Amino acid sequence: MNLVAIQRAARPEDAAILLNPADNVAVARVRLPPGFRLRVAGREIEVREEIPPGHKIAICGIVEGAPVIRYGETIGRAGRAIEAGEHVHLHNVCLAATGGEHHFPEIELPLPQRAHDAPSFLGYARADGRAGTRNYVAVAAASNCAAHVVELVARSFEGESLPPGVDGVVALPHSEGCGQAAGPHVEVLRRTLAGVLDHPNVSGALLIGLGCEVNQIGEYFPDEAWRTERLVGLTIQKSGGTRATVEAARREVRRLLERAGQERRTPLPAWKLVVGLNCGGSDSFSGITANPALGLCVDRLTRLGATAVLAETTEIFGAEHLLVRRARNRRVAEKLLGFVEAYRRYLSGFGTTFDDNPSPGNKYGGLSNIVEKSLGAVAKGGNTPLMDAVDYAERIATPGLVFMNTPGYDPVSLAGLAAGGCNVIAFTTGRGSAIGFPTVPVVKIASNSATFAAMRENMDINAGRVADGEATLEEVAEEIFRFLLRVASGELTAAERFGHREFVPWRTGPVM
Repeated sequence: MNLVAIQRAARPEDAAILLNPADNVAVARVRLPPGFRLRVAGREIEVREEIPPGHKIAICGIVEGAPVIRYGETIGRAGRAIEAGEHVHLHNVCLAATGGEHHFPEIELPLPQRAHDAPSFLGYARADGRAGTRNYVAVAAASNCAAHVVELVARSFEGESLPPGVDGVVALPHSEGCGQAAGPHVEVLRRTLAGVLDHPNVSGALLIGLGCEVNQIGEYFPDEAWRTERLVGLTIQKSGGTRATVEAARREVRRLLERAGQERRTPLPAWKLVVGLNCGGSDSFSGITANPALGLCVDRLTRLGATAVLAETTEIFGAEHLLVRRARNRRVAEKLLGFVEAYRRYLSGFGTTFDDNPSPGNKYGGLSNIVEKSLGAVAKGGNTPLMDAVDYAERIATPGLVFMNTPGYDPVSLAGLAAGGCNVIAFTTGRGSAIGFPTVPVVKIASNSATFAAMRENMDINAGRVADGEATLEEVAEEIFRFLLRVASGELTAAERFGHREFVPWRTGPVM
C-alpha cells in the first residue's frame, strides 16, 4: 500500500487520506461538513454533503459505470454519476465483477530460514518441538451433552491455589458433537478439538463425553484405555452421572496440574512463534492503520523464520489475486483459490454470497462492500510470500505466511487458528471487539483512536495514532512486535484480564 498522505484534522490539506496516486476517492480523517474545502493530491475540493470519519469522498468526477478506486484497486463501480466532493458509499457504489485472470507464480520460492540472531521470548519448550506461550490444563466437552459438566469441573478450581507456572484450568464447552450425521462435518469438529487439546499452550487435557453422542471420545485415543500422557477421557454415563463425573474429573485434573507445575519458561527464539491474524469489527481505518502495521510486523516475523497465519476466507474475496501472485508456487496458489471456490459453493447452498459479509458496523464505519473490506484485510499478511494454504483447524507446520480457510465470524475463526497451533493471535479491530480464546492470548489492535479511547480496557495497542499523524506504520509495527514477545513471555492481554474465553467450533453441516 502506498500511503501518499496521512493528514491531521483542522487544515484543508489535513482532512483526508489518499492511499494511492491512482485512487479517485480519499478517506475522511474526521467529519467533513458541507462547504468545507479540502486539498487532496494538489487539487481543492468542496465537500458537497457531510462525510463521516472513515468514509470515502470523491476527489474527481466519476462517470456512471466507471471504477471506484481505493488502494489502487477497483472496489466497485459507480451506480450513477458521482461529482467531486460527494460521499461515496452504499448509495452510489455497486459491487464490481471479480474473479478475473490470475497471475500464477512461475518459480518455486524457498521456505524462510530460521534466523540465528532472532530475539527471544520466555516460553514453554514442548516435547514435539513447538513452543507454548501459556501453560493450561484444559477440560473439553466431546459434545454439548457434556458442556455443563466441563464448566463445573473448571469452575471447581476457581480460588484454589495452583502450582507455580500453571495459568489455570479452563473449560472448552460448545454446542456441537451430536445431532449430526457422521462424516466430513463431524471430522471438522474432531480435528478442531484434537488441535486445541494437543496444543503447545496446553500441558494436559481432559475430554469428557456423555457416552452415546456421535462424537465418541474413543476417536481421540489409540486404544480403549482412554488415557495418554497428556490426555484423559471420561464419559458421564460410565462415571455415574454429573456429580460422579465431576469428582472423577477433579482427580484427573489434579494429576495433570502436578505435571504442568513441573514446566518452566525458558528462553526461546522468536521463530517459534505461530501468530494467528484476525480482524473483527473492521472499519475503513483498518486497512489504513492497524492492518498494514500488523503486516509490517508479519514481514519481520517471517524474515526471522516464524509463522503467521492469515485467516477468514470470506475476507480475502476480491483480493485473492494479491495473494496468488505472491504464492510460493502454483500448487499453493491453486489450493488457495480452491478454498475460495469451495466457500462460494458453500454460501450458495444457503442462498447467500460473499458480499453479505460486511456487517452493519462495517458499513457504518465506511466499508461499502466485501472487496473494499478484503483489500484492507489482506494487508495483515504484509508483503511476504504465501508459503502454504491449509484447511480449517489443520496443523500448521510451514514457516512464513500461511493461509487458513476459516469463516470471517470471529469466534469460529479463532477456534480454527488455535486448533492449527497458533500460540498467540493478533486481532485488529475498528469498531471494537472484546473476544478472546480459552488457551491462546489474543492481542487487540485498535484501528482508530476513538475506539481505543472508548474501549480502552479492552484494547492493547492504538494503531489509530497513524491516522492522527502521531506515529508511523513502522513505529506501530515495532510496538506490535515487542508486545507480542512480551505476551508470549507471559504478559496478559486485555482479553485475558477480563477472562474472555470464547470457544465456537465451525458447524459446517446439517443438524439432524
